[in-house]
Amino acid sequence: MQLGWGIIGCVITGQIISAVNGAGLTIAVGCIVAALCIGLVATFGIAIVHTYERYAFVPQMIALFVLIGSAARNFDHSAVSQGPPGTITAHRCSFFALEYASVLGFGAVAADFFVYYPTNTPKYITFWTSFSGTWLASVFCNTVGVGIATAVPNVPAWTDAYAVSSGALLLAAYKGLGGFGGLCLVILAFGSVTGNAPCTYAAALTFQALGRYAKAIPRWMWCIVITIVELVCSVAGRNHLFAVFENFLPIMSYWVSPWLTILLEEQLLFHYIQGVPFDWTAWEDKGRLPVGFAALFAFICGWAGAIIGMKQGWYQGPVAMKVGNYGGDIGAWLSIAFACVTYPPLRYLELKRFRR
Repeated sequence: MQLGWGIIGCVITGQIISAVNGAGLTIAVGCIVAALCIGLVATFGIAIVHTYERYAFVPQMIALFVLIGSAARNFDHSAVSQGPPGTITAHRCSFFALEYASVLGFGAVAADFFVYYPTNTPKYITFWTSFSGTWLASVFCNTVGVGIATAVPNVPAWTDAYAVSSGALLLAAYKGLGGFGGLCLVILAFGSVTGNAPCTYAAALTFQALGRYAKAIPRWMWCIVITIVELVCSVAGRNHLFAVFENFLPIMSYWVSPWLTILLEEQLLFHYIQGVPFDWTAWEDKGRLPVGFAALFAFICGWAGAIIGMKQGWYQGPVAMKVGNYGGDIGAWLSIAFACVTYPPLRYLELKRFRR
């Protein structure tokens, strides 16, 4: 998942840099620059990642506000959703599912970014910094994106630019600001570094978690390998891979949703309520860890719910097609429901049988 988003980030950065340069630089060059910057920040460790993230958002926020000032006059504030009420509801379900998927993946790797925090850090600080950093940023940027989208059909120059690439559309939105607009767009382009350097760092740790042989390879070496993969894939697939990953990556929420559901139920129902603390010393001892039958079966059930509720370009589940006139994506919610119902009784039986 982290690899996929990294590749998309490289492709978008390549499109933007190429657009700003007037196609003097190809998209491939931009992909290379983005991949190297992402890999450089991630390879040098979490301290560098935190330092970069602490300051990099400031110029990007300024560039976004300049974008709003430049483009807002073309936003169609009277635009309304088109179609029958059922269809509109279905489209909203699908859009929210897409946004939910784009930030939910952070839940699977969030612990990687807090591991060096002081042990006495208040839990509410950890929660609210994570929540605000993901959802508020997503809501703000998508609101700006919706505004730009309402103008595309009504502004011919924007329509033509959108037919070229997302980068060309953003450049058109900055039109009238000259070189300063191009500078702001380059700053936004390197937002992919801000968003994907932590993902590349987390992906390296994920590879190390595969087993003792993978763990023997240093994290920085995994970062280099991941950077090479992102570079090669983004350059080789710059014309087609973006659309492929755009359709594929949203299904990541279908595995993260039941996984998080199982994790929360384990903590709340079998530890917090019963007053049973976690034994952190057993984290790598197979003989003391849970057997995992309950979690595995509940996870599979969650995936079954996702399959019948997903609506993607390449597959539409039977339940999803019941939403509205043309179907809506409710796979994530069904996966949560199925896992939520099946895990507690199975975990109870597992504890009764194996005592761990």
